[in-house]
Amino acid sequence: MTQLFKMAIRDLGRNRRRSFFSALALGMGLALLLLMASVIKGEMRGSMESSIRLQSGHIQVRAPSYDEDKTSLAWEDLIDNPDQIAAQIRSLAPVKVATPRLFASGILATGDESVGVRIIGIDPSSEANAPFQEGMLSGEFLSAGDRQGILIGQPLAEKLNLAAGDQIDLLVNTSNGDVDQQPFTIRGIYTTHTPGYDQNTLLMPLGKAQAIAGAENHASIIFVLLQNRDQAASVMAALQSSPFQIEDWQQMNGILAQTEQMSQAYMVVLYLIVLAITASVIVNTLVMSVFERTREIGILAAIGMKSSRIMVMFFAESGLLALGGIVLGLALGGLLVAYATQVGFYIGNMGVTGILMGERIYAELTLGDTVSLTITAFVVTLLAGLYPAILAARLEPVQALRGGK
Repeated sequence: MTQLFKMAIRDLGRNRRRSFFSALALGMGLALLLLMASVIKGEMRGSMESSIRLQSGHIQVRAPSYDEDKTSLAWEDLIDNPDQIAAQIRSLAPVKVATPRLFASGILATGDESVGVRIIGIDPSSEANAPFQEGMLSGEFLSAGDRQGILIGQPLAEKLNLAAGDQIDLLVNTSNGDVDQQPFTIRGIYTTHTPGYDQNTLLMPLGKAQAIAGAENHASIIFVLLQNRDQAASVMAALQSSPFQIEDWQQMNGILAQTEQMSQAYMVVLYLIVLAITASVIVNTLVMSVFERTREIGILAAIGMKSSRIMVMFFAESGLLALGGIVLGLALGGLLVAYATQVGFYIGNMGVTGILMGERIYAELTLGDTVSLTITAFVVTLLAGLYPAILAARLEPVQALRGGK
């Protein structure tokens, strides 16, 4: 077996440029697969984290009749006395934050321009507001007693050419079906680096939101963040005796989970296409090698080398090409993934309905993906060497000595 590998190394060395570019083709294919796998996983993870910290939380407590697809302000769809309920939830050990939030729809108007917005009434002192506080670009954050201040996202401010300190009019749908219009001052501009969220989300203190929407001491949800999202099941079990509707982050982000499953299925197809292209390069290299070495193969067969050993020799060549390509692929792929992990790829506001996507996509490569893709690339390369190996093994010694004619 050692002798066959020595012969394989010698044969590949006859045309080093061709062998190198064949291995490089495999390496580039593997690097592309590693980058694709890491980007998809990183984006899914990033979207899930964005959804949890901005929109769903780890757990939401709602009124039994609450429908998240409707911004209802009817009292029967809201939670009465939400501060007391939030305090009870905060007493559970796994709970990090529990804060009431009120949702309403409205129209922000300035001059001749207007745009529909989603109004969120928040408790300014809650730790759940960290994404907004950390993303303040100008102005100042809200205070609980502020009755005239709001925060708007950077995309909305740029769209309407607004800045901190500007005056706007806000029309808000109320619980009795009317529309209330009041002037407000923009206290600050924030960014969560999630354009799809920032472009239509307006924040105001919970007390003011309850007053303008006619919700009095009611909230749409209790937004709950946990120390660890794996503790969601135990917290939900502790809250099941309550008369409220309880949902965890998995239930509320079902679309994202389905999208991840679909993306993985599509990625398998792309993986096979990329590997098929690289395999064709390996096949072409080895087939050319067979025709160039027809006389040599005939001599080996004539002196008694069995066809099975000739096949093994060509399998050894494809295996060496695979090893070389994998080394190049891991090196090149490691550089690409490192860049995508640290810097990311800017996509701007390329949002998908039902999914919160950040303005940059960051990669996340797991050991499992690396091992599985590496093994797959190696196996595909060995299979690519099957046809040239059979072609060489079936050459008749007499015809091969005559040059295959």
